[in-house]
Amino acid sequence: MTKQVIIIGGGASGMIAGISARRQGAKVIILERNPRVGKKLLATGNGRCNFTNINANVNCYNGNNPKFVYGALTAFSVEETLRFFKKMGIQYKIEDFGRVYPMSDQASSVLDVLLYELNQLGVEIICNAYVTDVSKKNNKFLVQTEDGKVYEGDRVILTTGGKAMPSSGSDGNGIELAKKLGHTSTVLFPALVQLMLEGPYFKRLSGVKFVGKAEVIYQNKSIAQDKGDILFTNYGISGPPILQISRKAGELLNSKKEVYLKVSIMDGMSMIELKELIKERIRLNGSKPVDFSFVGLINKRLIPVVLAEAGIKNFNRPVSGLSNSEIESITRILLDWRFPIRGTKGWTSAQVTAGGINTKEINPNTMESILVKGLFFAGEILDIDGLCGGYNLQWSWSSGFTAGLNASW
Repeated sequence: MTKQVIIIGGGASGMIAGISARRQGAKVIILERNPRVGKKLLATGNGRCNFTNINANVNCYNGNNPKFVYGALTAFSVEETLRFFKKMGIQYKIEDFGRVYPMSDQASSVLDVLLYELNQLGVEIICNAYVTDVSKKNNKFLVQTEDGKVYEGDRVILTTGGKAMPSSGSDGNGIELAKKLGHTSTVLFPALVQLMLEGPYFKRLSGVKFVGKAEVIYQNKSIAQDKGDILFTNYGISGPPILQISRKAGELLNSKKEVYLKVSIMDGMSMIELKELIKERIRLNGSKPVDFSFVGLINKRLIPVVLAEAGIKNFNRPVSGLSNSEIESITRILLDWRFPIRGTKGWTSAQVTAGGINTKEINPNTMESILVKGLFFAGEILDIDGLCGGYNLQWSWSSGFTAGLNASW
C-alpha cells in the first residue's frame, strides 16, 4: 500500500527526504512556512553553497551522542552525496580543508536541481503553510496549519531546523511540535557564531584583521583551538576560527562557567623567538619611538592597544629604553592575549543550532522515533551539529535521505 508522507519543513533535509521517499513510491507533501523552499540553503557558503566536506566523519559532529550520526552517514555517505548531486547536474570542486562547492559558485544551482527533481517526481510542495499542530489518531497523522487546513498522512518527517537564522524560518517551532508528541529536547544555544568579549579596546580595534590562532580556555586549559583569519569587532571577535571554536565556548557559558579566549597574533613563533626578534629590531633601530618601532611587525592599529595592555605608558620614548620585563610583557600579549568571554552573538548571527531533539529517542539507522511509530526526524532539529565547512549540510543530506527512505516503507 502506498504511504502518504508529510514533510514539515522545506529546507535541505526536507527536500532530500522528499526525493528519497518519492523515489521509493511514496506520495509526498512538503509543507513549508516560507513563500518558497530552501531559503537557508541559499545563504550557505556565503551564497556559494559549501554543500559537503570530503573529510566528514563522526569526529566532525557535536551533541550529547555524536556517534548517533554514524548510521545516516553510512547509509548516505559523502561519496553518495557527490554522486547524487552530480547525477542531477551539479559539477563540483574541492577547495581548502575539503570543502566542496558547485562549479557555478552559486547556492541557487543546488536549490534549482533539487526543485527540478522534486517537480519531476511529482512531490507536492505547499508554501506559506505554517504547521501549528501534529497529532496521531488511529495510525494516521493529522497535521494542521495556521490557516485551519488539516493534512492526513501515514508518516511525518520533521525537518524544521533549529533556531539559528530565524529569518529563514527557523524559530524552534518543530521542536515544540515534537514535544507535543512526547519527545524531549536538550538545551538549545547558538553555534558557529561570533564571540562577545570583555575589554576596553574593541571599538578601537574594530575591523583589525590578522592571521593567527584562537583558543577557548577553561580552568587554564585549552579545550578548543583553530587557526586562520581572525577579525576584531566592536563587540569582540569574529572570523572562521572563532566560529569553529564557538560551540565549546557556548556550551560552557550555558553552564555558567568562566571561559576565556586566548589569541595568538604572532602564531608560529615561540616566546623565545619572538622576544629575540623584538630585541633584534631594537638593536637595529634603537632611536625609534616605542610605538613606531613595531610598524612593519604588526597591524598599525594594534600597536597602541598592545603596548597599553603590556603596561607601556610612554610610547614616544626611544625603544632602546624598553626594559627586559617590558619586552617580555609585549611578547606575552602578542602570543597569549586573553579576554573573558561574556557571551556569544545571538540566533540571528548563528549558522547552526547546538542542541535539539534528544537522539536517545530516535533510531539512528532509520531516523524514526522510538516513541511514536511513523514519526521521523532529520537535520538541525536533532541534537547534532557539525563543524564549519559543509559538515552540517552533509548531516542534512544524510539524515534526510535516510528518513525519507525509511518513511516510505
